[in-house]
Amino acid sequence: MKILRSSIFRAICAIVGGVLLIMYPENTLKGLTICIGILFLLPGIFSVITYINARHHKEKVYDDSVQIKTRDIPTFPILGIGSIILGLILSLMPNVFVTYLMYVLGAVMVLGAINQYMTLINLKKIGIVEWGFYVVPSLILLMGLFVLLYPMISVAIPLVVMGCSFVVYGITELVNAFKYHSVQKKQSPSVSSTDAVDDELMN
Repeated sequence: MKILRSSIFRAICAIVGGVLLIMYPENTLKGLTICIGILFLLPGIFSVITYINARHHKEKVYDDSVQIKTRDIPTFPILGIGSIILGLILSLMPNVFVTYLMYVLGAVMVLGAINQYMTLINLKKIGIVEWGFYVVPSLILLMGLFVLLYPMISVAIPLVVMGCSFVVYGITELVNAFKYHSVQKKQSPSVSSTDAVDDELMN
């Protein structure tokens, strides 16, 4: 029974998560981006606080010439400040960050397709290049243009596919769990009767 409950719980979680991904992919991505931003923000704040605290309590050493020397001077937390800036951008402007990121990815895909076209053109000057070689760069070019024109939809598509996978997994988990439980329930009376016969023979 515990196995059945565990399987039902996993299946329900998968189905609910999948439905949320399918219905609200952009909001889900926004939430994930904010969480990532917080993960960048907190270590950055901690490093800056550590730096300020260390500067405030830095140890002073006096030599014979009454000249103050400082020891263990902390390094300025450039990485920590960068982490804070990135964390604030991700947390406060998740949609803007994702949109610009998709623009960059789309531009890279378009430039990569153009580069492949140029390579094929140069190869054509040397020898014969079949038309099939142009299929892949053409697909990359179309995908890059789609990402540039519809950045948020391009982000949502993988999340929707993931959501569908979660729903299918959850339904399959439920079916397998109930099937396993029914088979086990049918076998349990025969197992108990066999044990009873063995007890009678032993007596």
